[in-house]
Parts: sequence; C-alpha cells; structure tokens
Amino acid sequence: MENIGKLIVSLGVVLVIVGLVIWLFADKLSWLGNLPGDIKIERPGFTFYFPVATMILISIALSGVMCLIGMITRLAR
Repeated sequence: MENIGKLIVSLGVVLVIVGLVIWLFADKLSWLGNLPGDIKIERPGFTFYFPVATMILISIALSGVMCLIGMITRLAR
C-alpha cells in the first residue's frame, strides 16, 4: 500500500507541474489546437471540432515521457 500512496502523490505533483506550465505558457501554446489535420466544421448554430493531429502529437510526447520514466525507474532498481 505504501507504493500506491507514493504513486498517487507523484501523479498529483506531475499534474500540478503540467497545469502550471500550461497556465504560464498558454499564450505561446496557442498553435496546439490549430494544427493542420485538426478537423473543424462550422455551420450556423453548429460547430464540430476534432483535434486529430493535436491528439497524435500529445500521444507521442506522453509516450516518450513514459518511456523515459520507465528507463529511469529500471536504472534505479
């Protein structure tokens, strides 16, 4: 149970750091939702937005971060 507590606290700290980065650099990250490949359909009274390219970019970045965390934890053992 001790490891689960440490994991939850670590995830909380990571979420706070990510939130602060997004909050502080929001004006510099305005391109993130407007990439080529993001689907946006606007009609009178209706807007559909599906950020395909943005989701792929975030997925690649998170996969890289998780891979690095995995390597670091394996080396720490």
